[in-house]
Amino acid sequence: MEALKIEILNPKALKLIRGMEDLNLIKISDEPASKMQTYLKSMRKNSDSAPSLEELAKMVDEVRSARDEEK
Repeated sequence: MEALKIEILNPKALKLIRGMEDLNLIKISDEPASKMQTYLKSMRKNSDSAPSLEELAKMVDEVRSARDEEK
C-alpha cells in the first residue's frame, strides 16, 4: 500500500476522489497532528502571546549553537 498527500486545486477533483472512496478503491484519512503540535496548541490556549513554531525552532537553534560553542 502506498500513501500520498494530495493538494486539491479544483473542487471537482474532490467529487472524483469521494467517488473512488465510495467504490472502495481508496481510503481517505485525515493526517494526524504531531504530539508537539497538539501540545503547543493546548499550551497556547492559556497564553495571549505564545511563540510560533518558527520562533520556537529559532530559539532551540540558538541554544544548541551556544551549547556547541562551549564544547
